[in-house]
Amino acid sequence: MSALARLGVNEAEFKVDSAYSDAQSQTEQTFGFKWAKRDTYESEAVKESTKKWLYERYCDNDPTRLEKWLAGDRKIILDAGCGSGHSALLFFDKYLTNHDYLGVDISDAVNVARERFAEAGYQGDFIKTSLLDIPIPDNSTDIIFSEGVLHHTDNTEQSIKVLAKKLRVGGRFLFYVYRKKATVREFTDDHIRQQLQVMSDEQAWRALEPLTKLGIALGELNIDVDVPEDIPYLGINKGKLDIQRFFYWNICKLYYRPEYSFDEMNHVNFDWFRPLNCQRHTPEEIKKWCSEAGLKIEHINVQDAGITVVANKT
Repeated sequence: MSALARLGVNEAEFKVDSAYSDAQSQTEQTFGFKWAKRDTYESEAVKESTKKWLYERYCDNDPTRLEKWLAGDRKIILDAGCGSGHSALLFFDKYLTNHDYLGVDISDAVNVARERFAEAGYQGDFIKTSLLDIPIPDNSTDIIFSEGVLHHTDNTEQSIKVLAKKLRVGGRFLFYVYRKKATVREFTDDHIRQQLQVMSDEQAWRALEPLTKLGIALGELNIDVDVPEDIPYLGINKGKLDIQRFFYWNICKLYYRPEYSFDEMNHVNFDWFRPLNCQRHTPEEIKKWCSEAGLKIEHINVQDAGITVVANKT
């Protein structure tokens, strides 16, 4: 039996009635465009690094944690903001055979996800809708997975609280959201985002190529900068850092990974700069919202990039 059948939902009868904000509509189009470019994220290099990072953040590099979470009866996994299914296929992988998966996304990427699941030999149901309008009963799912999605809604807090209602008591909510960055980088990121706003997706993709080239140039220098003291009013911490990473964390996101192709690096930059909805948060905010949603945080991983949470519904 499929996830939708178990939940009593007929996809054919589901209609999307919500009117989205301009920022949410632009973000929807962005991710439909991005995930359709399959050659920019399906290499073994990208899949390997993505899977490693998922297990690092959610499981502390201990795969048995996921095995424990999915032990017992057949569970319903809700992938809230599934995109092309990229993260779910890498993270859940073989467990998708033994559990029922429902992928939901606001963009046309759900069609790409459906194709990729079929190619991988896994069953799954897919619905195109906002995370705030998922047509399933409250208290009905066992796992909610939302990898890098909630910050792309109009309101991260509201999205956490709405999705938490869909979990059964004792169910787990796994999610990742962006963390606030250094002062100059916050300014630069939003400035670039606004500059791209008037462009088409294809134009924005091309406009980011010089930025990607600069990231590569800095990365290939392979030199360190040593910040002698913390600079709190700029959010810069003391210590030795590769010059590319110093720029990346403190000045401007200039993604660089030597094993990635140019288009794969540009994909990461596009993912960051193009969507108008791109909220950033503090760990304190996330902890507060989880508590208010009836979620008890079991595990939290806080990195410069973002905040990863595994929470139980109480």
